[in-house]
Amino acid sequence: MQLHISPSLRHVTVFPGKGVREFIKVRVGARRVSYRMLFYSLLFFTFLLRFVFVLSTVDSIDGETKCSTIGCLGKRLGPRILGRRLDSAVPEVIFQVLEQPLGNDELKGRRDIPQTLEEFMDEVKNTRLDAKTFALKLREMVTLLEQRTRNAKIQEYLYRHVASSSIPKQLHCLALRLASEHSTNAAARLQLPSPELVPALVDNSYFHFVLASDNVLAAAVVANSLVQNALRPQKFVMHIITDRKTFSPMQAWFSLHPLSPAIIEVKALHHFDWFAKGKVPVMEAMEKDQRVRSQFRGGSSAIVSNNTEKPHIIAAKLQTLSPKYNSVMNHIRIHLPELFPSLNKVVFLDDDIVVQSDLSPLWDIDMNGKVNGAVETCRGEDRFVMSKKLKSYLNFSHPLISENFNPNECAWAYGMNIFDLEAWRKTNISTTYHHWVDENLKSDLSLWQLGTLPPGLIAFHGHVHVIDPFWHMLGLGYQENTSLADAETAGVIHFNGRAKPWLDIAFPQLRPLWAKYINFSDKFIKGCHIRAS
Repeated sequence: MQLHISPSLRHVTVFPGKGVREFIKVRVGARRVSYRMLFYSLLFFTFLLRFVFVLSTVDSIDGETKCSTIGCLGKRLGPRILGRRLDSAVPEVIFQVLEQPLGNDELKGRRDIPQTLEEFMDEVKNTRLDAKTFALKLREMVTLLEQRTRNAKIQEYLYRHVASSSIPKQLHCLALRLASEHSTNAAARLQLPSPELVPALVDNSYFHFVLASDNVLAAAVVANSLVQNALRPQKFVMHIITDRKTFSPMQAWFSLHPLSPAIIEVKALHHFDWFAKGKVPVMEAMEKDQRVRSQFRGGSSAIVSNNTEKPHIIAAKLQTLSPKYNSVMNHIRIHLPELFPSLNKVVFLDDDIVVQSDLSPLWDIDMNGKVNGAVETCRGEDRFVMSKKLKSYLNFSHPLISENFNPNECAWAYGMNIFDLEAWRKTNISTTYHHWVDENLKSDLSLWQLGTLPPGLIAFHGHVHVIDPFWHMLGLGYQENTSLADAETAGVIHFNGRAKPWLDIAFPQLRPLWAKYINFSDKFIKGCHIRAS
């Protein structure tokens, strides 16, 4: 079909086909009918006919029922054009059966339920089940498999909890060997730092880092990675805080493995004047917390025996029993202004991090009067890790929480934090922290269940300056899908979670990022059979 329009747009000629001289000539009245309207009408009609022809042809090719009328075509196209769903081919009785709840006790002792998809298909083929019986069998099989998957997941969480809560024999061996070395070798009892370097400990022209840990191997990795990646290590001062029992092994390690030209200080809590003066709020809170948890939780067996809660909720409750939450090393950061009264700014590092870049640029960040420089945890490509808001940590069903905070406000991370101690001393952050810890203990841990981050989120509320995510990559201790390539691009990586890099349950593809900072030929490391994998 061909369409010819005269140059004056007064005549429209339609040719039926090639080589055919017969034609239809239409003279358009200038005054009665708009030639533009006629032209567009014919053009639209032409395309419509071709569209209908193509759809009809496609239906015929697909082998479907022929549509010889516009009404039939409308039935086919209507739901698609209007966005309506076509009628399902699945019988309604199957939906009715699958939507009915099935209790856990209904499957106990049943041996007629197919255990695999292959068994289910054999039964369907051999017995010629009707739709209802088919749906009943399918529901029973899927429910049984869901129960087994849930139980297996809970057992996995329980085993991981046990593994992460215990001290590996290699680390215990290392501490014992270093303690023995401390008592017999004068070189392992050197004053850290040496007397001529002591003034640097209070000199604000240096870059000061604080690490609180009772894990010698973990502390060694943090210190090694920090110094090895520093552009000006002679300006780095690392203050290592430990407890009384770990002081000798920690001092022995860093005495025998100096990190010059960086300056290393090793002190136990009882060496701090402020800590030895009398009552310390964090210690009192820890004692109360331990008593409440022992009465409130009932141990791991009581948590695992709950048949109604989801596995990830059970995992969170198991984590509350972790010894680290009763360790003063995990709480001490809230007292940094008192522990370091002469310092203006410090970077606090957890012992499960690895530094992969020079951290001196952190001192160039303008904190805008804020106290805590931290990475937000509600935005990022990894939605499993970077999706944490206040409602992820605080119980907003409790009026004390819901009346004071916004559940959708972004959370932030502990692990690598810039603390402006000068600005901190002008606030009541520490007092607020202890107030809310007491409130949580009074309410039987109903405001939050675990860790120091929830009270930290409350205490530092309004005092946080958001820094670039490059400085703190999270989740390497629980996100097994984290790739080695992505982790290598971060300035600091954090093995937060149960899969610590010094444990056998660490993710094998990520552990080399931590192990590269250990000298496995060292006599203490080798003697305790600490290996790269």
